[in-house]
Amino acid sequence: MDEPRFLKACRRQPVDCTPVWMMRQAGRYMKEYRELRQRYSMLEVCKNPELSLQVTMQPIQRFNLDAAIIFADILLPLEGMGVGFGFQPDHGPVIHQPLRDVRAMAKVRVCDPQQSLGFVLQALRLVRAELDASIALIGFAGAPFTLASYMIEGGHSRNFLHTKRLMYEHPQAWQGLMEKVAETTADYLRAQAEAGAQALQLFDSWVGCLSPGDYDAYVFPHVQSIFSRLSTLNIPLIYFGTGTATLLPRFKQCGATVIGVDWRVPLRQAFDLLGDGLAIQGNLDPVALFAPRNLLLNKVDQLLDEAAGRPGHIFNLGHGILPATPVENVEAVIERVHDKTRRTGAAE
Repeated sequence: MDEPRFLKACRRQPVDCTPVWMMRQAGRYMKEYRELRQRYSMLEVCKNPELSLQVTMQPIQRFNLDAAIIFADILLPLEGMGVGFGFQPDHGPVIHQPLRDVRAMAKVRVCDPQQSLGFVLQALRLVRAELDASIALIGFAGAPFTLASYMIEGGHSRNFLHTKRLMYEHPQAWQGLMEKVAETTADYLRAQAEAGAQALQLFDSWVGCLSPGDYDAYVFPHVQSIFSRLSTLNIPLIYFGTGTATLLPRFKQCGATVIGVDWRVPLRQAFDLLGDGLAIQGNLDPVALFAPRNLLLNKVDQLLDEAAGRPGHIFNLGHGILPATPVENVEAVIERVHDKTRRTGAAE
C-alpha cells in the first residue's frame, strides 16, 4: 500500500491533499480524555501503555487526521536521568529539586530508554498495531535546551533567569549537561523509531527566549548532534520551537527534514527563509480555533494560500491545542484543509 500522505509531504513528494495533524491533538479539549483523567493521573496515563494507546487513538477515532502522535510527555526521560518531577493540578510540571549549581548539574546521568522508558516504547507498538496504514505515527522528545530549562527553573518560567545565569557563568558545566541530555534524547528517539514511530519530532518549545548568538553558542551543536545521530533512520525528522523567527536560518542547518513554525512567522516568509530543501509544518494560531467559524476558516484559507501548493507543507497549529478549544472547530479546520487542497492526479 502507498505510504501515508503525511510522510509523503514530509519528504516533499506529491500528495492528494495537504495532510493535517495538531500538536496536543490528544488532550483536555476532548470529553473522552477528561473522563479518563478523572480516574487516572497524567503520569498514570503516560506510564500505562494501554491507557496511552487509548488516549492516542481518541482524536484519530474522532477526526480525519493524517497522523497520530504518541501520548506522552517531554519530561518522562528526567526520572531516568535522576531528576524527579510531578504534575500539580492547574500548575503543570514541577521539578522536585531544580538544578541550581554545577554540582547538581554534574549528577544528571544519561538515561537508557529501554530500561527507563519501556512503557512509551510499548505504547508505540500498540498504537502502530491498531492504526490504519494510511495514518502515520509520530514519536517525540524534548530538545536539550527546553529539557535543561525545566530541570533548572523547576517549572515554567518567564525570563529563564536561572537557566541563562548557569549557561553564562558555567559554560563548561552547561555543555556537559547538554551533552547528556542530547545523548539521552537521541537514544530515546531512535528507540521510538525501532518501536514503530514513522516520524520523530523534537520539541524545543522554550528556545525562542534565546538570541541567535546564544543559540549558536550554547544550543545549536547539541540539536545538530541529535539529528546527526538519527540521520541513518531515513525517516522524517521534525524540529519545532516557538518564538523562533530569528532562529530559522540556523534551524535550516540543524539536520532536520521538517521545520515546525509558530504563528508569529508568516508562512510565506518561512518558506522563503528555509528554502526549497525542507518541508514546513504549521502554523495556525491555536487561539484562532476559538474564533467565529467564518473568521476561523478564512484564516485557514489564508494560510493555505500562503503555502500556495508548495511541496512539503503539513498543516498544523503554531503550538498545542488549548484545553477549552471547541471540538467542532477542530473538525471544521481539518475538513477545510483537505477539501481546499484536494488535488487530482496525485496518488492516494
